[in-house]
Amino acid sequence: MRQVAIGIDIGGTNTAIGVVDREGNVLYERKPQIPTPQKRENPNWEQAKSNKLRDEFIARLTSEIKTAVEMVRQINPEIEVMGIGMGAPNGNYYNGTIEFAPNLPFVGVVNVAELIQANFPQLKYVKLTNDANAAALGELIYGGGKGMKDFVMITLGTGLGSGIIVNGDLVYGADGFAGEVGHTTLIPNGRVCGCGGLGHLEAYCSATGIKRTVYELLAKYNNTQSELANVPFNEMDSKKVFDAAEKGDSIAKEVFQLTGEWLGMSLADTVSHLSPEAIFLFGGAAAAGEYIFKPTKESLEKHLLPIFRDKVKILPSKLKAGTAAIVGSSALVWKEMEKNS
Repeated sequence: MRQVAIGIDIGGTNTAIGVVDREGNVLYERKPQIPTPQKRENPNWEQAKSNKLRDEFIARLTSEIKTAVEMVRQINPEIEVMGIGMGAPNGNYYNGTIEFAPNLPFVGVVNVAELIQANFPQLKYVKLTNDANAAALGELIYGGGKGMKDFVMITLGTGLGSGIIVNGDLVYGADGFAGEVGHTTLIPNGRVCGCGGLGHLEAYCSATGIKRTVYELLAKYNNTQSELANVPFNEMDSKKVFDAAEKGDSIAKEVFQLTGEWLGMSLADTVSHLSPEAIFLFGGAAAAGEYIFKPTKESLEKHLLPIFRDKVKILPSKLKAGTAAIVGSSALVWKEMEKNS
């Protein structure tokens, strides 16, 4: 029998579903991804509407999981599904719940793992965690963290997520929500973060933060010559900043320089807390390569205590960008099997 796990990544816009074997090979991926219920579908946070959207979403997930299993069994009838792993915003590993997710239409706490488990009672492992934690597990089992016991995963997406591996296992804390590096304070009373807090790292070093830095610098220098000056706010992204930097654009280069300085400064605190072997960067901004890695490393070393200097590697994730979310989520199943072996 060939053992596989179902990997599900519940994103703010779409939900990815796939089937992954123990070597990290994606045997099936649902394309296109299925839409995730949107916050705008329940603007007044009505409980009845939340319940309806939840039930419809669970029913859709259940149907898609069954389809995924059927598809891979057509190729190999000897497939054995060991479990389902899910990554989600505000996911609580201990309870299998999504709790008070600001960008989803669900009110309060949603028992996602329990609801899915009810539709697949034969499966021993149906687990859910924070999406960045799932990425960290994927890095540990399939990526650059293989063989490491202590590292930190930083996901530079719309927000800034993080997963912390200590002694070969994820750190969840007392309540399941440990590791929110993105919501540590970088600049007191600074930019408003998506969570409502002020000056958080996420407000500066996420894709959203990078966008804000672009327009701050354009205004600071009254620069109308930069090719970024003609890009509307809602169309700006890290790729456009990277393309401009490659052409020598001074604003784009300074954006990455500042982002790296801020990120390195904050990660120096993380190193002081954890003393990891490495810090992996993943996501859109990480694709900028040395534009982001060089200033981040320099800033990290500048702000570290001498006992930590020249010890911690800043590395790009080795997970494939297109399937990383599915692979990371599926890793939850293998980790649970390892714990119970």
